[in-house]
Amino acid sequence: MLLSALAAMLAPGAEPIHIISIDQSHTLNVFDPAEALGAGIDGHEKGDTARLLSSANITAMRSAGLKPLSYRLRTELAGEVWHWNPRGMWSDSARQQGYWVSDATPGEPIDVSYGYRLPRRGNTLDQANNDGYSRITDGNPDTFWKSNPYLDPLPQWIVIDLGKKTPIDAIRVRWGTPWATQYTVQYATRDDLDVQYPGIWRDFPNGSERAAAGGVRTTRIAADPIMIRKLRVLMRDSSGTTLADARGSDARDSIGFAVREIDAGTIDASGRFHDAVRHAANRKRQTLVWVSSTDPWHRASDRDDNTEQPGLDFVFRGGLTNGKPMLTPVGMLYDVPENAIAQIRYMKARGYPVEEVELGEEPEEQQIPPEYYGALFVKWAAALHAVDPNLRAGGPSLVLLSPEDAPDPSWVKRWINYMRDHGALPTLQFFSFEWYPFDDVCKPAATQLAAVSRMLTRSLQGLADDGLSRTIPWFMTEYGYSAFGSQAAVDLPGAILNAESVATFLAFGGAKTFLYGYEPGDLLHEVPCTWGNNMLFLSGPSLQKMPAYYSAKLLAEEWTQPGGGKHVMYATSTDDPAISAYAVRRPDGLLSVLLLNKNPGLQVTVSVPMDGRAEAYQYSPAQYLWQAAGAKGHPIRNNPPVKSVIQNGVIRLPAYSITVVRG
Repeated sequence: MLLSALAAMLAPGAEPIHIISIDQSHTLNVFDPAEALGAGIDGHEKGDTARLLSSANITAMRSAGLKPLSYRLRTELAGEVWHWNPRGMWSDSARQQGYWVSDATPGEPIDVSYGYRLPRRGNTLDQANNDGYSRITDGNPDTFWKSNPYLDPLPQWIVIDLGKKTPIDAIRVRWGTPWATQYTVQYATRDDLDVQYPGIWRDFPNGSERAAAGGVRTTRIAADPIMIRKLRVLMRDSSGTTLADARGSDARDSIGFAVREIDAGTIDASGRFHDAVRHAANRKRQTLVWVSSTDPWHRASDRDDNTEQPGLDFVFRGGLTNGKPMLTPVGMLYDVPENAIAQIRYMKARGYPVEEVELGEEPEEQQIPPEYYGALFVKWAAALHAVDPNLRAGGPSLVLLSPEDAPDPSWVKRWINYMRDHGALPTLQFFSFEWYPFDDVCKPAATQLAAVSRMLTRSLQGLADDGLSRTIPWFMTEYGYSAFGSQAAVDLPGAILNAESVATFLAFGGAKTFLYGYEPGDLLHEVPCTWGNNMLFLSGPSLQKMPAYYSAKLLAEEWTQPGGGKHVMYATSTDDPAISAYAVRRPDGLLSVLLLNKNPGLQVTVSVPMDGRAEAYQYSPAQYLWQAAGAKGHPIRNNPPVKSVIQNGVIRLPAYSITVVRG
């Protein structure tokens, strides 16, 4: 220990100095910040591409120093097909409908692209604008859900969530074409698990049908009503017949299962059916439905102008990628492999670098079973490797859960088991996830911040325990305080959480991080107690840099060396749980330590093992203060980090602060 620090600690009545220990014999990771510290852009609503990604805004975004870019696929979250190129070909070109493949031949630059709603949609809810609805409980016998033909011959299922315990002894299914010749009606024995977990389902006593003929089928599935909340129709064998309204010879029309409407309830003594299902062409009014998959068939008229993606040419030509390969998504959950093939060929024809391709986005949140995601992954990876065997395919960009919140076996464990059992693990060349640790943003931020590093480390270790290989790169493709807008995200706790999340992930051996909220944003009111958003900039007459911006800039340009290069990360510890420390040796030879004081009301003094003069960069309440005022919330103090010189590694850390010491 430095003599000056010892003297200060031993002086009577002196404030204690907390010791930062760095073990330079214990390397945790070696990374290049020009590859490891990135950000993501997303799809938005109509007109947002031009508004949010103006030249001036892109210049401001790039000034944060984050280099690699991830492209988030909002259409996938919306349960829609992505027409990444507005030019292309329909499988039924005469009627402008069917299965779409965008044109791989470069033409006019693509500035925006759109999602297309699925008229055979099964899920009531989605993870984007959430303004669609299921065709199974929409009350219209002329519409129908159909399963994804690319998952044949896997069984398919429909889950009806009645919302509360309800007596059920009968079901009426109005089958479409093709129908299930064998199916079983089941009920959930547990309501606390996601519907795609197989262990929660039990057959109704009379719920099995064999050699069913389609049409409208009413079945008494129990002699006496059973109180249930969730009901499932599990379909095994398809009639293989062609849709009644189909013309042409597309084989996909006869693959899978189709259902027009489902009723579930009781049959009284007079034989009258009492339906407990709410039927409406509205997600808020209809009974909630989840399905195992959905047919990507659609029409030109299904374009959703409120699900707008930045065009591929716009992204690359506008400078957002910093000349680097973009982490590139392809549509998979609601798309066809030929569309993904065409996209890669287009990018190569344009000369855009493409190395890593992300398959799917949040499949588990859309209740897609991991085995079904795995089946699609294998098909799409094979198709992409036929175009370029050097492409690296990965996914699934799931929302990371803590081990205690995940069932056993977890979604990841089941997926890895499927891939291993089918000899497909070598096709998985990176793993991607999203990290939004807090759903309850009304709780005190200080309590939540104290748990961030421990939560993330435990969750990452849970992935390894589930069998996920640590020899492939792991990507944190989105991160932020919460998936819900909150004041914490536009205040110092959000900035501290971002820094801690990145540093903890890198300390675990993670490869790449992509901050969410790269584009300028607006305040959101998604939870009654708070307003906020994950964003680097607050939109308005002029952009305001938010704490997330300065946190990112401190990591990209002060903690690590601008321009990148090999950084060696060492094991680091502190004697105060409210303080976190992360040390790296930069290519310029300097030791750089990131220090986070997560205590909201107590400043502390620390000693970093550095001799002589060192530079310090600090961001704290002295630089930033937020004024909460609903939709008019704004910073009333908003200055960049301050630079100072310290001696012998001793520095005071203000409450709620981010500090970089370099020497």
